[in-house]
Amino acid sequence: MARYVNKWLIAFIVMLPTLMVIIDTSVVNVSLDQIRGSLSAGIDEATWSITSYLAANAIVIPMTGWLSSLFGRKRYLLFSVFLFTVSSLLCGLAWNIQSLVIFRIFQGLAGGSLQPISQSVLLETFPPVQHGIAMAMYGMGTMLGPILGPILGGWITDNWSWHWIFFVNVPIGLVSIVLTMAFISDPPYVRKRGIKIDYLGLIFLGLWVGCLQMILDRGQREDWFASTFILVLGLIVVISLIMFLLVELNMEQPVVMLRAFRDKSFSFGNFVIFIVTFNLLGSMILLPIYVRSLMGYTASLAGLVLGPGGIAIFVTMPIIGRLIAYINPKAIAILGVIILGYAGLLMSRFNLEADFVTIFWPRVVMGIGMGMIFIPLTTLTLSNVKKEEMGNATSIFNLMRNLGGSIGVAYVTNMLSSRSQLHQTRLVDHLTQFDLTLKYFSEKAIPLLKYNGMDPATASNAGSLGVVYNGLLRQSYMMAFNDTFYFLFIMIILTIPFVFMMRYKKHNAETDTS
Repeated sequence: MARYVNKWLIAFIVMLPTLMVIIDTSVVNVSLDQIRGSLSAGIDEATWSITSYLAANAIVIPMTGWLSSLFGRKRYLLFSVFLFTVSSLLCGLAWNIQSLVIFRIFQGLAGGSLQPISQSVLLETFPPVQHGIAMAMYGMGTMLGPILGPILGGWITDNWSWHWIFFVNVPIGLVSIVLTMAFISDPPYVRKRGIKIDYLGLIFLGLWVGCLQMILDRGQREDWFASTFILVLGLIVVISLIMFLLVELNMEQPVVMLRAFRDKSFSFGNFVIFIVTFNLLGSMILLPIYVRSLMGYTASLAGLVLGPGGIAIFVTMPIIGRLIAYINPKAIAILGVIILGYAGLLMSRFNLEADFVTIFWPRVVMGIGMGMIFIPLTTLTLSNVKKEEMGNATSIFNLMRNLGGSIGVAYVTNMLSSRSQLHQTRLVDHLTQFDLTLKYFSEKAIPLLKYNGMDPATASNAGSLGVVYNGLLRQSYMMAFNDTFYFLFIMIILTIPFVFMMRYKKHNAETDTS
């Protein structure tokens, strides 16, 4: 007879290492300068400590369900937490950049499995009527990580050293191992006997996911497909993805059960979560760039702009987690999409005169929208999935969420650059000697430049034109931000029909004494 364990304790046990892993995706970002200085590495070499972790993380996520079936979920969970803890210790002890990158790869391979495992355990532990509450806890953990990571990493690096951003994982990992051994157990359907290892599926999966993650992370720095390195990676992605699909669709026991996409709700849900995280992380990367490069905000002020959005998510999610038992999640998700779209529309109207409240408010609106989307969308996507297939389903769902965020960040930064150049070219066409506005502002700039110490000849010629041209660059950059935010608004609104077409199977309230 199965031993009873309180479901809230199980939730705490599986979310503890998951939160640790999510924080580690961004905790290194703010410590790169200290890391490369300490290890005598260049900036490109140092960024591999981020790229290698993300690529390894992305590779293992989709195969988590299969690995859990092969080894047993509890055993695989323990191994993952143990490997993550040990590799975190080794990262902190790294003696050069090469050793750090290698240890970060092991850290990523260990950590990638923890997100889908924790999600599947929560969905199995809590009765269907309480799936909203379970996903509220999971959602709050996944949203907390990207917010806490840079803050925690910056504080630890400034007050201790960069080594401690890895060392702090060790006691948390040890506690997690002890609690997992004591309280987590496998349901009878998780471990499948006689599984054949899909070697081809593993190889092609690792190739296309890993290379795609590297393209997304390094594409902007390498000038995308103008770089031979990125071109070769892109070719590998295309070929290996085609081969992966052919192999998996014809395998009796594939690494990733693509047949799950036969369910309409599952397919639509994965598409929508891809677009939602594309929108979320795309906006989160754009806002700090906008306020720092155009509005002159300090790092602290930029943090204050982003922070309230995270608070809004935390306030909204528990409320939605309870409401979802009484209200059709489809209605809540569609309303969340509309609110998220409205936030994007507000941001597309920013200008160079925007005050703090004007910038601050759309981020709060976005947080409310995200809090309303994540839980009902997860419930709708996974509501028709059988318990024995939940591990595979959550692995695919988390892969699409991660890829959506990575592609979103890469795409919006590239779009921002290209649209800025386009607007600059168009605005320059108006800067002619016959343009009265140009003449007016050039003349106005001359006294200001003289007052600041520039000699009269330079101020009357190149100096005044330089001031006008600098203003043109700022305007073209601002217009590029508007275009990119508007693009995100259109993208998220177009997901409404897909949410509407998802099927919802209502569960009756169940008696729960725990």
